Amino acid sequence: MLAHEIIGTGSPLLLIHGLTESRRMWDPLVPALAADHTVVLVDLPGHGESGPAASYAADRMADEVASVVREVGVDDPIVVGHSLGGVVATAYGGLHPSRGIVNVDQPLALADFQGALRQIEPALRGDVTTFTATMDAVLGSMEGQLSSAEHDRMNGLRRSDQAVVLAIWSPVLESSPEDLDALIRSLGAQVKVPYFSLHGIDPGPGYGEWLAEVIPGATVEVWPEVGHYPHLVHPERFLARLAEFEADQA
Repeated sequence: MLAHEIIGTGSPLLLIHGLTESRRMWDPLVPALAADHTVVLVDLPGHGESGPAASYAADRMADEVASVVREVGVDDPIVVGHSLGGVVATAYGGLHPSRGIVNVDQPLALADFQGALRQIEPALRGDVTTFTATMDAVLGSMEGQLSSAEHDRMNGLRRSDQAVVLAIWSPVLESSPEDLDALIRSLGAQVKVPYFSLHGIDPGPGYGEWLAEVIPGATVEVWPEVGHYPHLVHPERFLARLAEFEADQA
């Protein structure tokens, strides 16, 4: 069972963190959310207090998260995932009962990311010092308008395990662009619930139309120049937007 906790009472809300992070990433938002939600927070495999997994495929991680949800007796949550958590949340939405999916700053069109990742692949597969410095640079480059206090907090909770990161990124590194696109389309085709994709880094022209093709009915919203953590840069705005999305599903 993944490390997890439940806070508050009310309509169910499942929060899934990003790569190298933990459920503690959501801490600034949890008090407000727990005022009227049953908030379920999980540490993904190989992250936080959770042990390693045999597979880090998005669908397998979604299955493990769903096991937690069933164990704690929660039904049909709104699922919010950031970064890697956005991919896991997407898989969850296609495989397990939910009322809607909120993907925070994780574009599903991965061709550009694949090209960038392959450029730094030798460093990612290098010694631990090189790997750690590369991950710090990658993550630091996306922080955007994150405050210095949040920068320090995030740096304090990250756990960059080389084996875990490489296993998670292996489909991106090892697939052809065509196979990667087919994988994402297969994942998206299973999602039949409302899907909202919020970005602090613009995913590029045409992305909204592409996503609506991959996940029918999906909507995209961009908060320009905010960076990879729009929910932490503008927490009140994010909470209001999440409440609006949830109200639409009532």
